[in-house]
Amino acid sequence: MSIAQTDVLIVGAGPAGLASAIQLKRQGVTRVTVVDREPEAGGMPRLCHHTGFGVWDFHRLYTGPQYARRYVALARELGVELLTETTITGWRSERALTFTSPGGLGAIEARAILLATGVRERPRAARLIPGYRPRGVFTTGSLQRFVDEEHLPVGKRAVIVGAEGVSLSAFMTLTGAGVAVAAMITEFPRDQLYLPYAPAKWWLMDVRHPTPIRTATRITRILGRKRVEGVEVESLSTGQRQVIPCDTVVFTGDWIPEHEVARKGELAMDAGAKGPRVDGQFRTSAPGVFAAGNLLRGAETAATSAMEGRFAAGHIADFLAGRAWPRRRLPILAQSPIIWAFPNAISVSDDPTRLKRVSFRVEKFIDDAVVQVRQGRKVLHEQRFSHLLPNETMRMKGDWLSRVDFGGDPPQVILTG
Repeated sequence: MSIAQTDVLIVGAGPAGLASAIQLKRQGVTRVTVVDREPEAGGMPRLCHHTGFGVWDFHRLYTGPQYARRYVALARELGVELLTETTITGWRSERALTFTSPGGLGAIEARAILLATGVRERPRAARLIPGYRPRGVFTTGSLQRFVDEEHLPVGKRAVIVGAEGVSLSAFMTLTGAGVAVAAMITEFPRDQLYLPYAPAKWWLMDVRHPTPIRTATRITRILGRKRVEGVEVESLSTGQRQVIPCDTVVFTGDWIPEHEVARKGELAMDAGAKGPRVDGQFRTSAPGVFAAGNLLRGAETAATSAMEGRFAAGHIADFLAGRAWPRRRLPILAQSPIIWAFPNAISVSDDPTRLKRVSFRVEKFIDDAVVQVRQGRKVLHEQRFSHLLPNETMRMKGDWLSRVDFGGDPPQVILTG
């Protein structure tokens, strides 16, 4: 087995990984290696052939592939080593990963590691939807590969399961391929196509391709043996069931982080976010191992992931320069209906002045809510929100982090009203 050496090994060549690699090179780190199991670098955006990328990080409007190519080009210009078709298989030591590639087996030893492996959508099987296994069932990612990479025909009439930002992406892929969308369905009482998606929703789904959104509705069965013939749906308010004829079903959202490498490294994981716990400097529980991007908690925008990768790079550079790894840290716990908080750990060496906001998400619509942060019986923070929205990142003030007692219980983020 060949063993290579590098300063920083980044697992994942999506926006978070590439943005971090670029920033590390700009900060003078000599050897930066990015590995990805896909045949091309760029991550999920390279499959999204619609526009909407690049506004926040490049101040230009790109399609997904253009956005991905811009990051790849910048990385190559700065001398980042990009290894595609390279799958991480395990941990050789605390800062060395083994891999397999077309060139064979190997290992890479690094002074620091950044995990930026992203997310995936749960497929139909993981959602336990009854029915046979006919052709015509996709996730958004598999649909976009089928249409935009393989240039294969999909069908004529589709139903989209989900009504959030990625669902709109699936809608654009379908209509761009000439597929009519019979309905978009969601179990929530409202769709989640609020800003920044509302203008696109109005133009695409109300004006150009009028499409109903069936709220408080769940899919109960997929019909058809060889090919999808329809879906049976149920109203959650009345219990009434109905069949929607279609030959294509696209399951969107319901994200789960690609956390296999993190779990193999026995990193501390967050039960709600399903990704590794990180503090405000993107440090995991393992010395020298960082994590950023959608691996941490499911899907945020590409720009958010890129900015996290960029911020993580600064802390990685500090670590390479000799900054000590914290010996003490506490998890930050979230209590249902709050799903996760970010950061979800706090270390003694965190600088609260740099953590001006703490992000969190909820699992349902909640109006007139009060979110508290408690440590034992002590209330560290309390903030009122007129609306809490699912599939939308909410933000609270972060000044309470400076009041955490590291000799006490883990802080908890809870809903009180």
